[in-house]
Amino acid sequence: MTTKTLRLEPLTCPSCIHKIEKAVSKVNGVSNVEVKFHSSKVKVTFDEQKTDPASLASTVTNLGYQVLSY
Repeated sequence: MTTKTLRLEPLTCPSCIHKIEKAVSKVNGVSNVEVKFHSSKVKVTFDEQKTDPASLASTVTNLGYQVLSY
């Protein structure tokens, strides 16, 4: 298992937390997701054999949030 932190553009509403956590948690291989609203970061623990940071970033981007780095 690997843990990575995705840095996002500033989040504007607390409901973003639930939306991002729900979508990322459905990615195959993800075991834990934590969105930190005030720092606009997403901490993800996942199995490297099943997914990668680029795929996780793509999932977040598809929701309409810009990923600045991972």
